Amino acid sequence: MEIKNVVIAGAGVLGSQIAFQAARFGYQVKIWNRHVDRAEKRLANIKGQFMKDMDKTAEDYENAMDNIVEVSNDLPSMVSDADLVIEAVSESVEIKKAFFEELNEALPDHTIVASNSSTFMPSQLVKFTNYPERFLHMHYANHIWLHNVTEIVGTPETSKDVIDAVVKFTRSIDMVPIVLKKENPGYVMNALLIPLLNAAQSLWARGVADPHTIDKDWMLSNGSSMGPFMILDVVGLRTAYEIVENQYQKTKDPLAKKIGDNLKAMIDEGHTGVESGQGFYHYPNPEYKDPEFWK
Repeated sequence: MEIKNVVIAGAGVLGSQIAFQAARFGYQVKIWNRHVDRAEKRLANIKGQFMKDMDKTAEDYENAMDNIVEVSNDLPSMVSDADLVIEAVSESVEIKKAFFEELNEALPDHTIVASNSSTFMPSQLVKFTNYPERFLHMHYANHIWLHNVTEIVGTPETSKDVIDAVVKFTRSIDMVPIVLKKENPGYVMNALLIPLLNAAQSLWARGVADPHTIDKDWMLSNGSSMGPFMILDVVGLRTAYEIVENQYQKTKDPLAKKIGDNLKAMIDEGHTGVESGQGFYHYPNPEYKDPEFWK
């Protein structure tokens, strides 16, 4: 199970970064996205983030980009020679179901398929595939070249050879594989992070304090480098909305609906986080960089 050709399906914040990271280390990478222009814009946006995070040059960025050989919305063509497909489409079970059902018709017999889902577990998505022995999850954090962890977990049907192959691939792109013994909502990272974000959003939705005050309290009290609403801006409010909407659909909790409504109002205004220049803060010069913020 040697991995040479990699396809990333979905060029959002993380999908574009996963593609770039694989390309940095010499893999031939293709990106499937329904909107090609959006994928190309995302890849261009990586340049500044990558150079700043890793103290790299424009030449380093361009060298990696040379290995992204194609961006297209033609799925059968894109996966025809794929050894590994990493799904990073929107965090919606309906959208993922539609993608996997389309992929079923085009996938070669040897290809490993991984989902980067942040909230769904492998057992929830494997039922949409017809290759359970070759299906697993590979979950990444934002700015993956800096926060270089890959959480890996399959189902009882996932082949050990598949796990071994993706662990080898993970190490080859300078990531640290974290192999879970069994699936868990949120893996390890989000199992710890999401309760924090939920608690912060609950305080906001119930009118206890505004987002800037909540961040300030958390960071000063705990010595944290980021507050929960800063994290939400980086993750992107679309993803935050999808997560809380999934929670509401499961629980019908009115507080989850209130949080979702608040996020939706911001998204409808075009305030989706760092990517759009405004979320809970304004970018590129967010309020927390002003010394007055901390008084």
